[in-house]
Amino acid sequence: MSILVSNSLARGLRRERAVDTRTADRQWLHWAWLPVLAGLGLSLLGIAAIGTTEPVLAQRQFGFLIVGMLAAAFVGAQQWRWMRRWAWLLFAVNLAFLVLLLIPFVPDSIVRPRNGARRWINLGALDFQPSELIKLTWVVAMAAWMRTTAHVKRFSGIIATMVVTLVPVGLIILQPDLDSALLFAPVLLVMLLAAGARIKYLLIIACIAVVLAPCSYPVLKKHQRDRIDTLIAQIVGDTRLNNGNGFQSSRAVTLAAAGGIVGSGKSESGALIHYNRLPEEHTDMIFAVIVCRWGLLGGLALWALAAIYAFGAFMVGVRAGTMFGRLVAVGIGAMVFLQLMVNTGMTIGVLPVSGMTLPFVSYGGSSLVCLWITTSVLFAVASRRSRGFDLDA
Repeated sequence: MSILVSNSLARGLRRERAVDTRTADRQWLHWAWLPVLAGLGLSLLGIAAIGTTEPVLAQRQFGFLIVGMLAAAFVGAQQWRWMRRWAWLLFAVNLAFLVLLLIPFVPDSIVRPRNGARRWINLGALDFQPSELIKLTWVVAMAAWMRTTAHVKRFSGIIATMVVTLVPVGLIILQPDLDSALLFAPVLLVMLLAAGARIKYLLIIACIAVVLAPCSYPVLKKHQRDRIDTLIAQIVGDTRLNNGNGFQSSRAVTLAAAGGIVGSGKSESGALIHYNRLPEEHTDMIFAVIVCRWGLLGGLALWALAAIYAFGAFMVGVRAGTMFGRLVAVGIGAMVFLQLMVNTGMTIGVLPVSGMTLPFVSYGGSSLVCLWITTSVLFAVASRRSRGFDLDA
């Protein structure tokens, strides 16, 4: 009997030590709180902006925010020992969803086309957009590959990462969604730099890309060439396209300018947006609504929140104890910030108009939920104390 009691006590002590070890491995005061708070600020700003002209959609967006934060809390509470080991499987499953979108005989009840694009899988109350989740699973898979610096020290290793990246990029282009596809290249460059890739190799690839970029113009679709032509017309002051291909861009620039320094207020900005017939005011062009309603100060507030998010993500990467955690954090920070930069750039007329949404701000449940899950991954990276995101430990 005494032997049984001693064995039971020993097992209990081992369990207590295991719990204590897991608790000691986690910390709750870290840089990831900055992305969490910035993401919440951006989400609430987006809900208020959507409510300027679409109060019903603003209520739905608030519901998506609750779902996203609950999903983030659930995902963040899981043990992360498996994530690096299963990174490629998660990536492959997400690629399978992208392939599903392109299968022509899949019924509309499952894949719901919109404006000629097949990007959404119908989940009932929520339309799931795999291209939103692929950003996270791709970052995790690339981090798992590049965590060993030997993989990116060689030119062949860099080419290998580019070849793998071309798979989701090609599937997204076929939807078609060229704008989201183009986001992968600069994020990959940032991750390669963080992984210690040789700068001379990256410069060679960048120079080749710059030289070949103009050659892609003839193979672009008509609406894509029209966007470039519209941007050039805006830069040189040609207004002939303002009522045609350049209508969306010219309306966005006009409404953004109407906000002035402090904005026009809710009722006046709502009337301006309504009578100027701004297309996609609650999705792609939401930044124009923000600047029209809250002026330059509102635009600066949005950029400040985005900078806080990116800074917090990069600091999580700096403090991570492993290369894997560092690359995951840097990749997430770069992905969110670059997407915001492209969206605001197209709204004020310095970049071609694209279908790029404003992260955390534009209306859309799939995007918002995926972004909060992505933020929970940052939180998991930062919560690991001395070992960072060492999932082998």
